[in-house]
Amino acid sequence: MIFFRTYLLRFLIPVLLAALGAALCRFLIPGETAAVAQHLIGFPDSDVFTQELRPLILRLLCFLPAVAGLIYALGGTLDRYIAREFGGIFAICLSSLVLIWLIMDLNDKIGDFRDSENVVKTIASFYAARSPSILLLLLPYSLLLSLLYSLGKLSGSREIIAMVQSGRSIVRIALPLLFAGVFFSLVSLGLNYQWAPAAEGNVDQIRAEAGGKKAIQATNVIYRNPSDLRLWKIGAFPQDYYMGGPLTDVEVTTSHPDKTLASRLTAKRALWNRTSQQWTFEEPVVGKITAGQPTVFETMPGPIVMKSWPETPFQLIKPGLSANLLGIPDLTTWLKSSARHGDFANPAPYLTQWYYRLSMPFTCLVTVLLATPLAVHFSRRGPGGGIMLAVILSGLMLLVTSISIALGESGTLQPMHAAWLPNIAFAVLGLYLFRRRITGRPIYLILRRLVPGND
Repeated sequence: MIFFRTYLLRFLIPVLLAALGAALCRFLIPGETAAVAQHLIGFPDSDVFTQELRPLILRLLCFLPAVAGLIYALGGTLDRYIAREFGGIFAICLSSLVLIWLIMDLNDKIGDFRDSENVVKTIASFYAARSPSILLLLLPYSLLLSLLYSLGKLSGSREIIAMVQSGRSIVRIALPLLFAGVFFSLVSLGLNYQWAPAAEGNVDQIRAEAGGKKAIQATNVIYRNPSDLRLWKIGAFPQDYYMGGPLTDVEVTTSHPDKTLASRLTAKRALWNRTSQQWTFEEPVVGKITAGQPTVFETMPGPIVMKSWPETPFQLIKPGLSANLLGIPDLTTWLKSSARHGDFANPAPYLTQWYYRLSMPFTCLVTVLLATPLAVHFSRRGPGGGIMLAVILSGLMLLVTSISIALGESGTLQPMHAAWLPNIAFAVLGLYLFRRRITGRPIYLILRRLVPGND
């Protein structure tokens, strides 16, 4: 009876998490599927495969906690004890960091919400929309703090020494924490696929709507269509351009095959019909250009409709999109379109961000590799030196990553190298620290050797 009750309670956690995941899927998946279908109708040149992966990845994200709960239930007594010690501290650290971040950010943006009809609702929707990016930002810091505190506490109470004396290695003791690093890396990878970058991209829209203004997605965008010999200049894209919102201050210059100018069409507004896929230019002025003669401008009495122009708003806005606000589906579409139509903008930032979408989530696992051997201590010297070194290395990793991504976006480094090298370098360093901890060689001796006279 006791055996049955123990295992029933243990496996109740993954069952409840699976039920919660199913409820979340029922709530989120229909909307995500509809959003993908709407996007593909509006932008037929989008990469279909990566767009259609969005509902699947969202389903996997919903059920990841259930998988983690099952692994916890199957673990041994000591594994579950370490996981509980870490999990409780992690929840406190993450909640505290989120609260501090929200207070600071709200203090900075509260002026944008004052003109809203319902201030509380607007603030709630604003931060709910940003929640994926907030979680992605704060996960590595929460992991670092919780690892340092929980392992420092276990080391200070000599529980780590007792585990080692019972025959467990440091790696075996740290296995639940490594699983946690993998779990949070997978969560970050899923969020970074689409929803975290998109959340940051929607910030301006919500703030503008709160103030009763019209949000602008991009301004002063230039797009070149080399196959049809057209050059577009768009003054501003509204936030709802993909829903048929008009582009403003549009100028389209057409050239002859010999690269001489043929005509120039300017319009106050340009609208694209998703059903007929035709362009309508309102308040148009047409300039006819003849070599050696002045340009003749004619103000048309009504709108001009172009039925055969294949450009879509998503194509036109590509050069004006910020790479760090695009998810993998949009980045993939951008890169494929650039390969088909020629480089209408420098592809290095977009290719770097594409690789960064895949590499950045593994910062969580690298943080575990760095912090775990430094937080564990056996001597009476205290954990201060290891904690300081762990904080310095984690901060250095974030700094090096930022510099590396900037070098990749500028073309100085290969995009793949810029995205992955920081993680690889610090992961190797973490494994080296693990090796020193396993072999019983004090890690602080590494620092002493760097000081002259301490050889």
